[in-house]
Amino acid sequence: MRHHNTNKKLSRIKKVRVGLMRSLLVALIERESITTTLTRARVLRPSIEKLVTKARTNDLATRRVILARFGNNNDIVKILFNTIAPRYISRNGGYTRIVKLPQRSSDRAPMAIIKFV
Repeated sequence: MRHHNTNKKLSRIKKVRVGLMRSLLVALIERESITTTLTRARVLRPSIEKLVTKARTNDLATRRVILARFGNNNDIVKILFNTIAPRYISRNGGYTRIVKLPQRSSDRAPMAIIKFV
């Protein structure tokens, strides 16, 4: 039974799922817009929103927590803290937008673009 278990498993074991989410987060922060499946975009959205909300405080403890989340990838953390988070200082959530696309032609998977507002 899945009572109150809201996380999507994406047909992967935990360590592979964590790696997938980390790579999607890194790609979104680097490019500020990525095309992926609709389910992956919906799973990615709460994670990136929480990271941007934490990054808005811009103190050492928060920087270390986010750095650990990205596996000590300092370049991504700099981009998040120096370019993305300052844009949303006055905004209370809703930093990303999901735009639906037509289905992928090979397997008919619903596609979407997730990007920063």
